[in-house]
This record gives sequence, C-alpha cells and structure tokens, in this order.
Amino acid sequence: MTAHKLTFILGGARSGKSAYGERLIGQLPPPWTYVATAQVFDDEMDARIKAHQVRRDERWQTIEAPHNLVDRLSELPDGSPVLIDCLTLWLTNMMLGEFDLDSARDELINMLKKPRGPWFVVSNETGLGIVPENNLARRFRDEAGILNQRVAAVADDVVFMVAGLPMQVK
Repeated sequence: MTAHKLTFILGGARSGKSAYGERLIGQLPPPWTYVATAQVFDDEMDARIKAHQVRRDERWQTIEAPHNLVDRLSELPDGSPVLIDCLTLWLTNMMLGEFDLDSARDELINMLKKPRGPWFVVSNETGLGIVPENNLARRFRDEAGILNQRVAAVADDVVFMVAGLPMQVK
C-alpha cells in the first residue's frame, strides 16, 4: 500500500463497507483517524453510530465532519491513515442544509485527488434499487451517483462490497 493512496469502498446498506474499510486501515500502523459524517437525528441513527463507535478502540481518533468535510481533511497531518465514513451521509447533510452541492462536491474531489496519506472513503451505492417515488429521494439518488462516479474516477482503488465480500472494481 502506497503512502498517499485513495481507496474508495462502496456498496449497499449493510454490505460490510465500513467494517472492510476498518480492516484495511487496520493493516497500517496506528494511530488512525475516523472522519465521521453522521448526525444523530433519531434513536435509530444514534444506535447505528454507537455500534460503529464500539468497534473502535484507543488507536482511533474520531473527527466529526457532518458539513465541513474538506476543512477537517485539510487539518489532518501528512501521512495519517484516514477512514471517511460515509459520503452519502455527508451528502444528506449537505442537501438538508441546502448547501451549494456543486461547489462542495468540486472542493471534495479536489481534496481527494491528492490524498495526504492512505485514505479510505466509504459511500453507499444507491442506484441499484427501484426508482424512488418522491423528488427529494430521486434527487438524492442522482446526486449520490454523480458523487460516487467522481470519487471513483480519482481513486486509486475502488472496491464494491456485496454481502460482506469485497469485489475489486478498479
């Protein structure tokens, strides 16, 4: 694994994306940085976040970045192993906050083009199911697809997770 490399891990819900990213980063010497994009909006999301936190021990540093992902990434030291989990939650936050998605996406892609260490990025593949019935859900699916395509284009490696199994795409 090279020192400055971007690995993009995507798949459906509960496909094993985060756990796989944690296994990959765990092959590197700690400390590791977990960049969390989730926000607690309800009890179910709180339980999901806590389940992720339980898997991480003192070797992990957690940074919250529900909106300011690029700023938080720019603050990290060179060479630091980083797991960003996940882009679709960040996208949700950006859409609900009515941020300028085009600018935010462009800034993120520019940051990811030159990772300053071994960086692992997790995202959901949302375009494999039925067409959503409402405009917001269709817009989210489309925006996630665009974001995933752009990240995959700049990533060194792309892994698609299916039922906990990694499939090397790029």
